[in-house]
Amino acid sequence: MSDPRVGPLLRELGDEYAARYGEEAQAELARHPDEEFTAPLGGVLLLLLEHGEPVAGGAFRRYDVTTAELKRIWTHSAHRRRGLARRVVEELEREAEARGYRRVHLTTGPRQPEARGLYLATGYTPLFDTEADPETIGLLSFEKHLPATARAART
Repeated sequence: MSDPRVGPLLRELGDEYAARYGEEAQAELARHPDEEFTAPLGGVLLLLLEHGEPVAGGAFRRYDVTTAELKRIWTHSAHRRRGLARRVVEELEREAEARGYRRVHLTTGPRQPEARGLYLATGYTPLFDTEADPETIGLLSFEKHLPATARAART
């Protein structure tokens, strides 16, 4: 992502992925080209700044015509437990809905209980057996249908 303020996000996220899943997990960050997270292709990158420095962020990309896929939800380790990730998710949902998406899809890894908790707490429906050992599932998929009221008001 070309904005230099995204660098800390990607570095810390890559380090976390590597610590939890091994060095090959950093390849996940390079799996989608930056262009997928820009407006012409239906995506958005959001950074929360404090004193000009990124403290949290995330993005979405077009998953399909009606669905946005959340990616790279992150809070700097020095700023966690302040509700910043929740703010990022809520703002990304608002932006996705404003762009006409009707659903949000996302996946997280089995060794990210904080992310799993965030998505459950923000109203996402798990598309997996929540009683099963996450390690036996692999990627944990979630979805959330966006409210139709604002879309109906615009049409």
